[in-house]
Amino acid sequence: MRYETTIGLEVHVQLKTRSKLFCSCRNGFGRERNTLTCPVCTGQPGALPAVNREALHLAVTAGLALDAAVPPVTHFDRKNYFYPDLPKGYQISQFSHPVAEKGFIEIAPKDGASRRIGIARVVLEEDAGKTIHVENSDTSLVDLNRCGVPLVEIVSEPEIRSPGEARSYLLSLKRLMQYIEASDCDMEKGSLRCDANVSIRPRGQEELGTRTEIKNLNSFRNVEKSLAFEIERQAAILDAGGKVLQETRTWRESEEVTAPLRSKEESRDYRYFPEPDIPPFPIPESLREELRARLPENPVARERRFISEFGLACNDAAFLIEDRKTADFFEACAALCGRPVEAALWIRTAVKEEMNRQGAPIDGIGIEPLHVARIIEMKESGAISHQAARRITPVMAETGKMPEELARELNLLQVSDDTVLEELVESAIARSTEAVTQYRRGKESALNALVGEVMRSSGGRADPHSVRRLLLEKLSS
Repeated sequence: MRYETTIGLEVHVQLKTRSKLFCSCRNGFGRERNTLTCPVCTGQPGALPAVNREALHLAVTAGLALDAAVPPVTHFDRKNYFYPDLPKGYQISQFSHPVAEKGFIEIAPKDGASRRIGIARVVLEEDAGKTIHVENSDTSLVDLNRCGVPLVEIVSEPEIRSPGEARSYLLSLKRLMQYIEASDCDMEKGSLRCDANVSIRPRGQEELGTRTEIKNLNSFRNVEKSLAFEIERQAAILDAGGKVLQETRTWRESEEVTAPLRSKEESRDYRYFPEPDIPPFPIPESLREELRARLPENPVARERRFISEFGLACNDAAFLIEDRKTADFFEACAALCGRPVEAALWIRTAVKEEMNRQGAPIDGIGIEPLHVARIIEMKESGAISHQAARRITPVMAETGKMPEELARELNLLQVSDDTVLEELVESAIARSTEAVTQYRRGKESALNALVGEVMRSSGGRADPHSVRRLLLEKLSS
């Protein structure tokens, strides 16, 4: 509590294009090493880059989704540095004219109120290759398949106050990039990576503290834990009267500590200059408006609408909007059955269970919105019980059949005929004398045992509301 924390995040998001940013090599993951390469992405002499139009459009779309200003012209720069997996010795990036600037994203952290975090800039650039360190060896291997894959680097303003807010920011950013279909944001595949800048200062001091950078964080957990450790490390240094060094550090996950990597670079260290092989690129107003018109509803706005328009609980709305396809599925289902609260509950329980069982997204499990709408209508009308509906759902996913057909085939249609139910009720009363005695002595819960007995004897097909009514009539006579 003696110190204030300032965090800024640089997030690299791989764009979901078919080919790389400056060549026609395939943008793919998991292929044999060093097979997705050509003279352009490996920096051979005389090879000339050509900009991928789809990548540029996705970068502009990302900027618009972040409410950032997109300029009428953008151009590329050379960022000079040496890594073993960067064969050109420079990266084609953007410095003075990024594709978008000065936007924001709204976050709702668990440890605080909803608020906006500023976005400084959105930069379109190419990725480097990948260095693979061989375990228990002093050997490292280089895979250049990733060289030239299109990235957007989304740089936040230094407005994040805690590791929890950093996690919330990343979750919101990931969800937004998936909503606009710019990236799959699969952190296990490296589609979303994060560098974190963090500093602390005595509470009330205006001047920011000395910042350190934590490189290449590849999970939300690592971001949160590394920031928490680094804040404590810097606080211990200041408490001891020392000075925090400006440096780049790495997160050692097995030890849960940060460790020095190198001194921190400044922009002047990269010797930026305009990329001579690529002319400035216009982004006309007509293109900006066309891409803006294609934007889906912002997930934060959609969550609020689900609560206000459909009367959903906050938890249900938050679950549904985490994935755009799930949110679309819900809206289609609610429109068909007119029972949005029940639709949300069924998607969050039975449909989600089926997604987990199959390990597939909602559009890949064999269940359509009409299936769910009809099963809700049948359950609400009393045609089937809740238990029967749960039994039907996985079979519906496997066969694609409508719930009415499956209810007949599986003999799950609910019995509501009083003549049939009276026999079941009288039989249950005759068999459950102890429960009857307890109920007549004032133990209300004994009635539930009698209802359960009737349900078991009917194979779960008896209408529980009718059963309860008939039991009350019989027991009061």
